[in-house]
Amino acid sequence: MTEGAVRPRVWSIAAHRGFADALVAGLIPRYREDRFGLARLTLLLPSQRAIRTVTEAFVRASGQGLLLPRMAVVGDLDLDETLGPLLDPIGAGLAIPEAVDPVWRLLRLAQILRQVLGDEAPGEAALLRQARGLAQGIDRLLVEGIHPAQLLDEAVVGIASDLSVHWIENTRIFASVFAIWQAELDKSGRIDAPERRNLLLDHAAQTWRMRPPAHPVIAAGVTSASPAVARLLRVVADMPDGGVILPDLDLALDADVWDALGSAGGPEGAVFDRGDVVTHPQYHLKLLLNRMGIARGEVQPWHRAGLSPAPPERSRAISNLFLPPEASAAWVSLEAKDRRLSGVRIMQAAQPEEEAQAIAILVREALAEPERRVAVITPDRSLAARVVAHLGRWNIVADDTAGRPLPQTAAGRLLLQLADAVADRVAPVPLVALLAHPLVQAGEGRPAWLERVRQLDLVLRGPRPGPGLPATRQAVERLEKRYPGLTTWWSGVEDLLFPLVSLDGVVTLEAALAALAEAGEALCGTGLWAQADGRCLSQFIERWREAANDAPTMVDCADLPALLRDAMDEISVRPPYGGHPRLAIYGLLEARMSRADLVICGGLTEGTWPGNPAPDPLLAPPILRALGIPGADFRIGLAAHDLAAALGAPEVVLCHANRDASGPAIPSRFLLRIQAMLGDQLRVETRAVELARALADATAAPAYPRPEPMPTAEQRRVPIAVTALDRLRGDPYQFYASAILGLRRLDPIDADPTPVWKGTAVHDVLKAWHEAGGMPGELVPLAERMFDEMSAHPFMRTMWKPRLINALHWIEEQTDRLAGDGREVLSVEQKGEVIVDGIRIHGRADRIDKLADGTLAIVDYKTGTPPSGKMVEQGFALQLGLLGLIAQGGGIAGVAGEPSHFEYWSLGRTKEGGFGYMKSPVKCAGARSGIPLEDFLPEAERFLREAIARWLLGNEPFTARLNPDLPGYSDYDQLMRLDEWQGRERANAGDVA
Repeated sequence: MTEGAVRPRVWSIAAHRGFADALVAGLIPRYREDRFGLARLTLLLPSQRAIRTVTEAFVRASGQGLLLPRMAVVGDLDLDETLGPLLDPIGAGLAIPEAVDPVWRLLRLAQILRQVLGDEAPGEAALLRQARGLAQGIDRLLVEGIHPAQLLDEAVVGIASDLSVHWIENTRIFASVFAIWQAELDKSGRIDAPERRNLLLDHAAQTWRMRPPAHPVIAAGVTSASPAVARLLRVVADMPDGGVILPDLDLALDADVWDALGSAGGPEGAVFDRGDVVTHPQYHLKLLLNRMGIARGEVQPWHRAGLSPAPPERSRAISNLFLPPEASAAWVSLEAKDRRLSGVRIMQAAQPEEEAQAIAILVREALAEPERRVAVITPDRSLAARVVAHLGRWNIVADDTAGRPLPQTAAGRLLLQLADAVADRVAPVPLVALLAHPLVQAGEGRPAWLERVRQLDLVLRGPRPGPGLPATRQAVERLEKRYPGLTTWWSGVEDLLFPLVSLDGVVTLEAALAALAEAGEALCGTGLWAQADGRCLSQFIERWREAANDAPTMVDCADLPALLRDAMDEISVRPPYGGHPRLAIYGLLEARMSRADLVICGGLTEGTWPGNPAPDPLLAPPILRALGIPGADFRIGLAAHDLAAALGAPEVVLCHANRDASGPAIPSRFLLRIQAMLGDQLRVETRAVELARALADATAAPAYPRPEPMPTAEQRRVPIAVTALDRLRGDPYQFYASAILGLRRLDPIDADPTPVWKGTAVHDVLKAWHEAGGMPGELVPLAERMFDEMSAHPFMRTMWKPRLINALHWIEEQTDRLAGDGREVLSVEQKGEVIVDGIRIHGRADRIDKLADGTLAIVDYKTGTPPSGKMVEQGFALQLGLLGLIAQGGGIAGVAGEPSHFEYWSLGRTKEGGFGYMKSPVKCAGARSGIPLEDFLPEAERFLREAIARWLLGNEPFTARLNPDLPGYSDYDQLMRLDEWQGRERANAGDVA
């Protein structure tokens, strides 16, 4: 500084003082003249959240009413609205072009990118994703004052030519799009928002330099090192009644260490030089001071403290904690007072759920103390959501001030579910999810609405119907008798969803948004827009519709969900006031300038805090360095500065989990530094973790035994289906659940075609063919016609229809060949029954043929593999035998005779590669297993009577999995809690022994 020069007015508030409270504690006595002194003060702050934080600090410190100073956000794109009266008191407009709408800009950049990429351009959703990254890259350049022409500087071109091919191509794409976009802006007379902010800041700096404002201006907490901000801050620092107050600038750091951070844009070197320690928490402040033209020695300490200051030695310990690698060797010789972090504890949990529970316990205990304020800081929003949920156990309402992404709110989910329904052409899963959404038909009529939705859910169980609303109507009409009135209700649903009918194939984005909004309001009414998330959604839709109208964009309906989700992820819905007044849950940005008595920093793992450096996808790091643009590692230094500020609280708990969802987690490098520096002085928080484990450690449930239900004699006397004897003998519990309890398994929604469903389809086709006369050449055309009429998705039909048609060819040929031998079809899909020992035995015969000698052939169609002879020999798979007993006893109308042939006609693949073959359960010549023909019906009757005597007329328990090696159905495995006892009975028996 030259002799006689005015010293710039720059202060630094140390971390242990608490920035917002210390700031207010110094401003009130300095500027409070009677009642109106503060009102004449203008505070320049870094964010809207900072305005809220400083306002709360004024309220805490005032003790009585006072007029607050004017507060303006330096990073606000509408800076002219907040600073306009100061810059131009007579109201004349600023000669600065207006900024383009950011959404229109994104759509237009996507169109330019498609033009540059040509045939290699992806779909609209992926293209917008690339355009979003490109827009962020342009903003980074504009904030630093870089324009397209500078990408063609000799130094930059020389660096680009030495890069790999993909970096050269990416740089070419970026430069091309940037140049086209800039030319379009020049032609329209508009500019990008970051450039407009730079011009506004420069205008403010120039105006205030020439005509200083009559009232004081203070810039507080602004750490952005962009050139325009630095120029304005220098002007403010030079004002007689102005000043700049920086957060946590380390004035005690040794000069050698300060120099070791690098040139940081100083006169001796370039910005972000290769040797600069950009990951240090003081680097961005050094860069700001250098761009302001102020030496660190010119910065004065702020001597006021807030309501909850930490011990003064805390700042010195924080300074030593973040020493650069070479300087950290001094840790071994540090005195105890220079490394003391007496109020800091480290808490280690096993996994994020335990970490969140332990944090909630610490919060609850702290809030039990009157006037004690608590802040939870974490960049992990899922961890924050867990903490909020756990606090609800004690009726503590906590709001995450970082907000929730719009897609995770009720209104946002509704819009995405509408888009999913359009993309999947009203498939069952998105349709039912949409109709059951909590905002749909909210009010008194919702219970009746949900009852109809449940009925629709049952209708749509099984394979997917065809695409579109008409296919769903067909499925509903088929079950109208089971659910009376459902068809009428569905007609009303079709009316509500009518706006979506026009969305098919490629449509304009404006039309898609209009249709989705119209359908959403038809389903939910005005309640869709009533809450904070609905208002955010309304603004989102209107903004995008307007932009899509100005920049017409075509989008494939299949891309709508991805496109909307990407766009909505950028919008956070922040909660209104209403949470606990002494508790705040912050993200890293929201936590800046805040202070509490207890600060809990969660998620301190690598990849979370600090986050993984995300390199620019289009501009290589050497190019960014040459242009003076912050690289990916620069954000690590900002994360370190955020932690340093948090460590200034009186009491701090640093938390991390050993594992996350992807596997073992690495503790944050910041935590490892603390452990290395403190050594034996490190304090560990274990009590909260132990309590969290105790809360989650429920009393072990007693071992669940194998079920052996014992119904009453009256309950046991139930009919037996011919297909149920296997269940009764092999797994009595399944028979009990099915026949006695009457429970049936529900197919999943939109399920793959099950063997039962395929078998039903085949039986329907064959029945229709036989009833039509069973003429040769008619089966396959009939099958194709019926398959087309079925409510099955075309993709599903395409998968198994060719195989089925080949097998039906074989059935037609086989039937025609046997007819030449005098065999005729006697009955098809005929029901029958017989009484055995007072129990009704019933079933349906797929087909019964009459042979030339007058005997009967019992035929069963199989879409899969028929049962083996060994199973039949052991008394299982006796369906054909029981049908033979019913036919023998005259239990099937129109059928008389003695059964002599028992045949499975399988539609499966043969050994030769074809489809369709015949197999008999009767032991034939050369067969190793099975039951001889003369013994087949007597043995079937013996096994049947034995089962009736044991379970239906006797008192034997219906034991689960009586024959565990027998292949069977798993419909009731969950009901019998199979996994809880199977395989453990022997182990338990061994323990007892």
